[in-house]
Amino acid sequence: MLTGLIDLPWWGYIVVTLALTHITIAAVTIFLHRHQAHRALDLHPVVSHFFRFWLWLTTGMETKEWAAIHRKHHARCETPEDPHSPQVLGLRKVFWEGAELYKAESKNAETLERFGQGTPDDWIERHLYSKHSVWGIAIMLIVNVILFGPIGISMWGVQMLWIPVFAAGVVNGVGHYWGYRNFECDDAARNIVPWGILIGGEELHNNHHSYPTSARLSNKWYEFDIGWLYIRVMETVGLARVKKTAPQVRFNTTKTECDAETLQAVITHRYDVLAKYAKTLRRTCAEEVVKLKQRASNSSLDLSALKRWLHSDAKDLEATERAEFDEALRYSKVLSTVYAMRQDLSALWQRSTATKEQLVSHLQDWCRRAEASGIAPLQEFSRKLRYYA
Repeated sequence: MLTGLIDLPWWGYIVVTLALTHITIAAVTIFLHRHQAHRALDLHPVVSHFFRFWLWLTTGMETKEWAAIHRKHHARCETPEDPHSPQVLGLRKVFWEGAELYKAESKNAETLERFGQGTPDDWIERHLYSKHSVWGIAIMLIVNVILFGPIGISMWGVQMLWIPVFAAGVVNGVGHYWGYRNFECDDAARNIVPWGILIGGEELHNNHHSYPTSARLSNKWYEFDIGWLYIRVMETVGLARVKKTAPQVRFNTTKTECDAETLQAVITHRYDVLAKYAKTLRRTCAEEVVKLKQRASNSSLDLSALKRWLHSDAKDLEATERAEFDEALRYSKVLSTVYAMRQDLSALWQRSTATKEQLVSHLQDWCRRAEASGIAPLQEFSRKLRYYA
């Protein structure tokens, strides 16, 4: 039997393959994503260049292309200009053809020019990594065969497929379709699982879209971001410097009135505020939808869509959806109040021309109207809103 320079038991080849792919995952999430695309941390030049070299060997991806496409994804998220939105293109297409969508967008010169600023543009990038991107993966194949023999071809195949399947397919596809949400951010991003290990922490996609410039993707105590673990280790030995992380929610349960501090906290943690609003009013909305089914039994109302619309901004609804939604709200005063109060609350951080005093007054008025609504969960939420600090 032909073997390479290294002879391993069957399970040894699996372990080595997983270790090699994990280094690639770390390079994508730490270097390409958090360092290059979002500038959430600085990396020592030695670490930065190692990641560039490793990605050249294992993916052939160019730093400028990856960063530009990802930045455009955030800037145009869930719109027809989003390079890979399952909400627009469908989950099946993004999951199975994510790599093809990436390649197509990488040929868009406007995307690279507008969103690719600040990425490496040194001699080795221009003359080797970008100019001869195929050389790297060819060298990786040769090295694998020399070290491990014919089975090295299979190991190389897994290395080549790992990022297209998990990053382009799972994160970009499933991460905008299925999972749980800690924050009611402006798009459909979801956390796939709370254990961000297989994809380096990228599974925590809702957290990331809520705070894109955070070097840490985990937020709740039960979430684990292995990419953040590596960053903290590198920071400890002076190989990395964290620039920004997501703000932590704090509460002051002794407060009874809204003031400037409350306003600032509510705006800073707006996605957390909307998530808690939805959670607090979930049971009330569910009960009203059940009643609505009985009252509108002869109506053509799409009650399944109604639940989604209740957590959407009015500007995000199409004209036909808005008309159907308005019709549904006419059947339920409670749902109408809950939705109107949500819109009024979100308007708080959209009033760019209002003074701080006006915004504080708006927040105080919102709380007064919530507590006068007669809807117990809304009253409870209003009281807790005052605690943000």
